Amino acid sequence: MRLNGDDNERPSLQAEASGRGATAKVALVGARAARGLDEDMAPLASALRECRIEPHVVEWDDAAVRWAQFDLALLRSTWDYTERLGEFRAWLGSVSSQTRLHNPHALVVWNTDKHYLRELAALGVPTVPGEFIEPGEDPAAAIEAFLGRQSCAELVVKPAVGAGSRGARRLSRSRAAEAAAHARGLLAAGRSVLVQPYLADVDRDGETALVYFAGCFSHAVRKGPLLRPGEDPTRALFAPEHITPRTPDEQQLRIGAAVLDALAAAGRSPRAPLYARVDLLREGRETPRVLELELAEPSLFLGFAEGAAARLAREIARLL
Repeated sequence: MRLNGDDNERPSLQAEASGRGATAKVALVGARAARGLDEDMAPLASALRECRIEPHVVEWDDAAVRWAQFDLALLRSTWDYTERLGEFRAWLGSVSSQTRLHNPHALVVWNTDKHYLRELAALGVPTVPGEFIEPGEDPAAAIEAFLGRQSCAELVVKPAVGAGSRGARRLSRSRAAEAAAHARGLLAAGRSVLVQPYLADVDRDGETALVYFAGCFSHAVRKGPLLRPGEDPTRALFAPEHITPRTPDEQQLRIGAAVLDALAAAGRSPRAPLYARVDLLREGRETPRVLELELAEPSLFLGFAEGAAARLAREIARLL
């Protein structure tokens, strides 16, 4: 893992860009439902222009887009994919045959299903403990067994393919029947379910999100708690987030580096992904645990760290 201070040893953005000659074209890929909601788009587009890269904000399901015209397609706010997973995965395959896609097709497909957490845990990455309930299984029995193994006061029930906290509920263990009913509804729609303990310290400390560009740590933010006890899942594209800058400690940075190392060890990403976000939770003084690894379409919170957009633009310029 490299730290963002390493940028001082690199050529300037303008020098790299001017040496390329012709202007490259990059698609910043979003969704109709996310129009105007992606706060990363404007600073990233501006930083790309500084690199003599021409940004084009497009929507992934726009049939009029000619993907081959772009030198690179960058997934940004394709936040409706969870409701259209088959269509989205087919699109990933199609666009990656026409231009360079980042993050790459296979890595994104792997990361859009939270079963990846099981693989990370098997590789020694500390993750928030969780168990999956698959279609055809009895959710009541599975949740009862889960609670028998966990001492948590509350649990979270959410779809294995989900984003923005859609479909996620936080419930006390005394409401196991309600948790099972929620899981049953997800299973009936053909969706696998992830059950995890709710780590209560998040209500005070929030999550720590570590952002990396090409394996280099860029910045971190604090994400405030999203789930309220017993509240129904959000019906919006994503639950509102309270974001503030955060300086991570050395232990958190070690966990983030371990996650990226695990990707390489598993053969999922021999080279560090262009962008990655590692969301961490801590309970008491325990080792931070990975709640999610975001490699598909994460918010990168570029406006919360000076130079973050330029760092990402620099790595895109290197790819081109």
